[in-house]
Amino acid sequence: MPSTKYIIELNETERKILMDIVKKGNSPARTIMRANILLASDRGNKYMTVAEIADTFNTTPTTVHNVRTSYVNRGLEATINRKKRETPPVPAKVTGDIEARIIALACGEPPEGYSRWSVRLIAEKCVELNYINSISHMTVSRILKKTNLSLT
Repeated sequence: MPSTKYIIELNETERKILMDIVKKGNSPARTIMRANILLASDRGNKYMTVAEIADTFNTTPTTVHNVRTSYVNRGLEATINRKKRETPPVPAKVTGDIEARIIALACGEPPEGYSRWSVRLIAEKCVELNYINSISHMTVSRILKKTNLSLT
């Protein structure tokens, strides 16, 4: 039998958690796949090699190795659940301060020659007043909708 770098020995609680994930089928496919890999890798059950597990679950030996490594290094929760992102991929362009200025602008008097504000007019005025470098009229619309503010 080939040597195994990571030996997986699940306790009863972990085995029950993984079996629930597999049997219920409500989890994402990736989570179910990882649970199946860990259950098949368990020394307490019929032991399967990496190649056998990969063939059984239609995946690659690399995936099986990565799941085993993750379990040994980070534990069960970190292995089967997706890591939550700490910060968004792109920081928000419109902050609360800018939103407040847009709302104040919409509540104020419209410019001379206009009877009321439009979202395009507000967007142009925000850029003109250097509140923000550029802003879409749709962003202004979303901000006003969020506060239930109507321009009519």
